[in-house]
Amino acid sequence: MKILVISQYFYPENFRINDLVCGLIERGHEVTVLTGQPNYPQGNFVSGYGWFGPRREQVFNAKIIRVPLVARGNGSALRLVLNYLSFAFFACLGVLFQLRGSFDVIFVFEISPITVGFPAILARRKFNAPILFWVLDLWPDSLKAVNALQSPALLRVLDKMVSWIYARCARILVSSKAFTSDIVAHGKPVRDVHYFPNWIEPEYVNQGDVKSPLANTLKGTRGGRGIFSLSKSEFRIVYAGNIGEAQGFSSILEAIKKVASIFPEVRWMIAGNGRMLDWVRQEIDNCGFNNCVTFLGQLASEKMPSLLATADALLLSLKPDPVFDKTVPGKAQSYLAAGRPILAMIDGEGANIIEESKAGFVGPAGNSHALVQNIKKLIELSEKEQEQLGDNGREYARKHFEREQLFDRLEGWMHDVVQEEREARCR
Repeated sequence: MKILVISQYFYPENFRINDLVCGLIERGHEVTVLTGQPNYPQGNFVSGYGWFGPRREQVFNAKIIRVPLVARGNGSALRLVLNYLSFAFFACLGVLFQLRGSFDVIFVFEISPITVGFPAILARRKFNAPILFWVLDLWPDSLKAVNALQSPALLRVLDKMVSWIYARCARILVSSKAFTSDIVAHGKPVRDVHYFPNWIEPEYVNQGDVKSPLANTLKGTRGGRGIFSLSKSEFRIVYAGNIGEAQGFSSILEAIKKVASIFPEVRWMIAGNGRMLDWVRQEIDNCGFNNCVTFLGQLASEKMPSLLATADALLLSLKPDPVFDKTVPGKAQSYLAAGRPILAMIDGEGANIIEESKAGFVGPAGNSHALVQNIKKLIELSEKEQEQLGDNGREYARKHFEREQLFDRLEGWMHDVVQEEREARCR
């Protein structure tokens, strides 16, 4: 099939859409990606990219068409609005003037913003190709949840816009089963809504047991050099991912303060970037906890399995909010595949997965006291019991989130909508 992928974000930005494109290429499909100039998460254009290009690239054997956009900058509300709208505008121009030939199907990667749907709908009309729209972020609910938008009038307008976009898609794919009711409430028939979760990334597939030579070298080094060295007397809790409003970092900081006086052997490793990073750093510095918290910055995806393998526990958190009750953080699958115990401060669908997998301990979102109690429970387990939690998570991930199995499912849906489109033309 000839597949057009539309995503505001793409390599060298680190999102699963990169691996999805690789997977489609591996299966013999011809893939073209319409995307923006990379500037996430740092807010400035990645070296070698900018307002004036490059416009065309070849990445992962896929054709990449890049359009200009306003960089995110410091992540202020104004800059984000300009970032979102500029991509939607220039991507529409890209559809009209840069895309050539024909496409069988259009796949849309929708984390914020929902406006990625506009160029997709324009491409649908130009190429008579059906759209599969992968929803990883519920709009407008997610905007309200992080206090990005509170105006009832604007929320109503966005709600109607979301319904308009969904109605023009052949299928809506959801990363969480709990999203389905919201999609249906926007007028999409339940038969056209399919569960398509995040998958185990390739770098975790051959990670194997955490007792591998690499993991032992990283975890057992006493006083060694490098960001992954660890004293055997330490208990390491790793957080990896976005550092923002949605992740409930105020509650994480409360837990760090409480744990420091009870378990001085606990060390917190924070890998990632985000709008709240500077605030979190300042809070840690003000409280004098720099000795027990290490900020690793944004790490390359290939380094993450080694980091997670050195952890005694992996921290998964979201702030308390109805929309986040329905959300499964993208890193949940990576955490499970890493085979380390998980400490979750999360509600709803994400909590259900961790509990069902028996991969760790779960407490309510925003409840730092429950997190501290769960840390205590985990520390008091024997090493064998801790390893069993990790093994449970890895096995659950293999059963429910295996990459090729999910890609088979996606490929089947693509064939279905292409066939439906052809039959509709013949009527």
